[in-house]
Amino acid sequence: MATWRRDGRLTGSQRLLCAGLAGALSLSLTAPLELATVLAQVGGVARGRARGPWATGRRVWRAEGPRALWKGNAVACLRLFPCSVVQLAAYRKFVVLFMDDLGHISQWSSIVAGSLAGMVSTIVTYPTDLIKTRLMVQNMLEPSYKGLLHAFSTIYQQEGFLALYRGVSLTVLGALPFSAGSLLVYMNLEKIWNGPRDRFSVLQNFANVCLAAMVTQTLSFPFDTVKRKMQAQSPCLPHHGGVDVQFSGAADCFRQIVKAQGVQGLWNGLTANLLKIVPYFGVMFSTFEFCKRICLYQNGYIVSPLSYKLTPGVDQSLKPQELRELKKFFKTGNLKSKKPTL
Repeated sequence: MATWRRDGRLTGSQRLLCAGLAGALSLSLTAPLELATVLAQVGGVARGRARGPWATGRRVWRAEGPRALWKGNAVACLRLFPCSVVQLAAYRKFVVLFMDDLGHISQWSSIVAGSLAGMVSTIVTYPTDLIKTRLMVQNMLEPSYKGLLHAFSTIYQQEGFLALYRGVSLTVLGALPFSAGSLLVYMNLEKIWNGPRDRFSVLQNFANVCLAAMVTQTLSFPFDTVKRKMQAQSPCLPHHGGVDVQFSGAADCFRQIVKAQGVQGLWNGLTANLLKIVPYFGVMFSTFEFCKRICLYQNGYIVSPLSYKLTPGVDQSLKPQELRELKKFFKTGNLKSKKPTL
């Protein structure tokens, strides 16, 4: 999930609410592309059939109906809040850990802290990610799981607790190329735009986020492919969960994919994954900014949620609680001059 600069004019709950709404809307609008990515990774596209996100989406629509394009999206949206809370808390801990005695942190350390925080949040909420994959690859007309709670209890009873963390080791391995890709993009931003970072426009920063996402996801995609196959595979499901190769572990899964499909098989579904990056972050940033303006209007910093015009006479450096206390101070008339007393 993308990060924004901390705005002291918003409360912590408001920032979290804005980020949650932005993430849920962006996930919902790009859910068909996410479905096409996961089905291509797991092996839901049979050989000899037309490939690609459009062909996959059309097949799912015809076979299971239009609602099937949003399979697993409810679980993905529900896990946003706990995942964001854990990631933010972990990121703050790692930043403090990597700071020097003067309170400074290098860009490499900041990227590593962000990657480790993302890895921690993914591990903590990993069972919901596995359940999301199971819901996406199953047939809606003959479902094995009826929802999040039913899937959790069924997997726990039939396969055991450890089955909920199948493929979690790939999260740790995938963090390495993710960090390397982020650093690679960051170190070359000034060369790409031929200018200093502190003068990047909003459009340039948006392009930087999309470029970083493309590079990092391409480098870490093989690990994500193996993780999805491990999440979907189950002896308790029809056709072993629809996985196109049989394997006994993560290393064996890599070998079987390369043996059956070649090295390019590790990047099945990458096209659909890259296609969703621009609309995903575009919707996320625009929704976050709109929700932020509504909160700023409620807090009294701008004259309207539909404009950026600041409220006259309001100090924009004050925090919400400070601004409320100041307004309360003026309303009570404490600044009125009192008559001198002898």
